[in-house]
Amino acid sequence: MSKGKLEKFADMERYENVFQYPYSVVENVPFEMRGRWREDFFHNDNPIVVELGCGKGEYAVGLAKMFPDINFIGVDIKGARMWTGATQALAEGLRNVAFLRTNIEITDRFFAADEVQEIWLTFSDPQMKNPRKRLSSTYFMERYRRFLIDKGIIHLKTDSNFLFTYTRMMVEHNNLPMLVCTEDLYGDTIEGDKVTKDILSIHTYYEQMWIDRGLNIKYLKFQLPHEVTLTESGVEIPIDEYRSYRRGKRSGKDMAK
Repeated sequence: MSKGKLEKFADMERYENVFQYPYSVVENVPFEMRGRWREDFFHNDNPIVVELGCGKGEYAVGLAKMFPDINFIGVDIKGARMWTGATQALAEGLRNVAFLRTNIEITDRFFAADEVQEIWLTFSDPQMKNPRKRLSSTYFMERYRRFLIDKGIIHLKTDSNFLFTYTRMMVEHNNLPMLVCTEDLYGDTIEGDKVTKDILSIHTYYEQMWIDRGLNIKYLKFQLPHEVTLTESGVEIPIDEYRSYRRGKRSGKDMAK
């Protein structure tokens, strides 16, 4: 019988690779490792890559196994899912991956300026009704710049036509350097470095379900310079006509910004 949520939360309280700071407690608990992830946890000078909305942690763990000279941190508020990846990482002795259970809106409280080199957004909720909750919005990009290096890399992997189009238009509107853009990740020939291709070969549990349903996976890779003044494009985008697996009901509207 699989473990329940309470048992998983109890496990993670003693996991050395998990740090739990939900919004309800973070105001009263300072995060002393902010700016010291390399020194205090990873014990190396390797680059740090953060996955926001890591779910079960398949990507963070897969990346850690594939690239032992890079440090990975999965961030999510849903600890019962995170338990899967954290448990696997401990069982396999992966020292270059950690998990942070907190609200993504306050991620910048846990990292110092220039501490992170890359950010992954893997199958984020499109948040078609609320742009300020969209993880690829300019609202979040401003937050990412507080801890991402200048011209750091943002990766977006999604099954949502809406989120892909919105993010692409945000990038183009702000003249951010676009490195890769495809609406059919596994059908197109992606030009680029071997590292990117190896990373993109990792499939999450839900991603495989969407692929099996015949949905194309979209992918964007772009740079986020510090000096650019970010604004929303304001262009209306057609709402997705389908519901992604286990996401909320579709908005009643046909278009959203």
